[in-house]
Amino acid sequence: MGMIQKFLPFLRWFPLGADTLRADLVAGITVALILIPQSMAYAQLAGLPAYYGLYAAFLPGMVAALWGSSKQLATGPVAVVSLLTASALAPLMTQQGFQVGGSEYVALAILMAMLVGLVQLTLGVFRLGVVVNFLSHPVIVGFTNAAAIIIGLSQLNKIFGVKMPRSEHFAQDIWAVLQQLGGTHLPTLLMGVAAFAIMWGLKKYVPKLPGVLVAVVVTTVASWALGFAEHGGQVVGAIPSGLPSLALPSLDPKMALDLLPSAIIISLVGFMEAISIAKAMAAKTKDRIDPNQELVGQGIANIVGSLTQSYPGSGSFSRSAVNLNAGARTGMSSVFAGLVVLVTLLFLTPLLYHLPQSVLAAVIMMAVVGLINFQAIRHAWEAHVHDGVAAIVTFVATLAFAPHLDHGIMVGAGLAIMLFLYRTMTPRVALLGRFGDGTLRDLHVHPTLPTDERIIVVRFDGQLYFANVSYFEDTVLAAVADHPNAKYILVVADGINQLDASGQEVMEHLIERLGAIGITMVLSGMKRQVVQVLHRTHLIEHLGHDNIFATTDIALDAIYDRLGETGYRPLRMPAPVSVSDASPQPT
Repeated sequence: MGMIQKFLPFLRWFPLGADTLRADLVAGITVALILIPQSMAYAQLAGLPAYYGLYAAFLPGMVAALWGSSKQLATGPVAVVSLLTASALAPLMTQQGFQVGGSEYVALAILMAMLVGLVQLTLGVFRLGVVVNFLSHPVIVGFTNAAAIIIGLSQLNKIFGVKMPRSEHFAQDIWAVLQQLGGTHLPTLLMGVAAFAIMWGLKKYVPKLPGVLVAVVVTTVASWALGFAEHGGQVVGAIPSGLPSLALPSLDPKMALDLLPSAIIISLVGFMEAISIAKAMAAKTKDRIDPNQELVGQGIANIVGSLTQSYPGSGSFSRSAVNLNAGARTGMSSVFAGLVVLVTLLFLTPLLYHLPQSVLAAVIMMAVVGLINFQAIRHAWEAHVHDGVAAIVTFVATLAFAPHLDHGIMVGAGLAIMLFLYRTMTPRVALLGRFGDGTLRDLHVHPTLPTDERIIVVRFDGQLYFANVSYFEDTVLAAVADHPNAKYILVVADGINQLDASGQEVMEHLIERLGAIGITMVLSGMKRQVVQVLHRTHLIEHLGHDNIFATTDIALDAIYDRLGETGYRPLRMPAPVSVSDASPQPT
């Protein structure tokens, strides 16, 4: 049974009780009421006709729930992935002279879904979900804030009913829109403002009502009654009724290679968004989330989506939150939501003909407001300056490179990795003295602590590997140069959790060099994996078994015994002190 559940994880939902089924049904219908208008809006954000959003909301959401690990994650079209899709495809279309939103563009969007699905499925099958860690939280925070601003600004032309050119510079396009505001189509603007007012008002005063659905229904009815389209207003128009056709996406090898870098970025960003949401909900429901299984679910969902005319999707924060709050207990809620979309595709598409485009733009802008969180950038800065720098650089780069958003996130990810390497190349190294409570403390912080000129005590906080072994060697030699009477150097190795071949080689040379000038190296507190390296490389024979100790105090006692010191020991353990005398100062 365990092996079957591994390939068919949705079997763990069963048997479904009547209460669970009822709760999932209510949650599924509730999510679908938001999903239908949102998916159409996000499809247009991706540069596609609105009904492709319904295709992406149908099967992919159901498949992701069936093969994923989260019981409440709602998968489908989302704002950031939609914008990334448009930013990847639009330049290719412009270069080849094709129209954004045309048949060639749609074919590429479907191919992108296949590529994204294959990347995610491969990562999941080979249990490589850890690769998403290359996109650190500060980078995602910076990117998300910039993307939210870009998404909001990209809808301005639809709100005011003017044209928006597409060029290689997003700021130039927005400036062109602002220059046309004198020609604003007032009925279009009024429809957009009405949608904003309805969604904002219901969210504040009647939050239980689906504000997006109410806004869509009210404005669509008003559009039909007032003849909005006849007066120059842009509406969704005719939507093909029935199910999307089942077909393999058009495969152009050269185009697939051109799209692959963007597909990888969309895969990672989309998955990070999905897994973050899933983990947040799992913390509330006490469920277990398997990131690799979630990758498999998202991958299969995008692959199935590409076979049914869909573009890439991911987990939605807003719809997942609605799903959880509506009482969803299993992934059946997503199945029910997909069935509601199915009914819409089969019977209700004529009702959406008069839906104003400005209303869909308002839906997008309201949705992305929640993505803007500058406080998160501030928190990243407070946690570590490097994290703050990575977040800010990613934010600025994403805005600067728009509409090529992939460039912005690549700059941020590259910078974050370089800053991480820089930190590990120069880890904290502290010369220690004995504090009044018996602990060893950093002399840089407490310069008056007792020391012994014959013994150098140094603590190295970090793994000892090829990137920082020279720094370790220079630090030790500098300490020796500053202590000409030293006979022993004690390396407090509690913080060294890894030793590679480069570290072993430098350690061996350092032991020989120190021995030549009459200084013995002693190690304390080494972790098991480091000791194993010492044994495998025979470094322990150069160091000496009797120069390795379990704790710093044992090592110091042994050193003083070797020195024949029977009197005052500056680094000895003091007599026990009372609790009132203890001084709990930081290291």
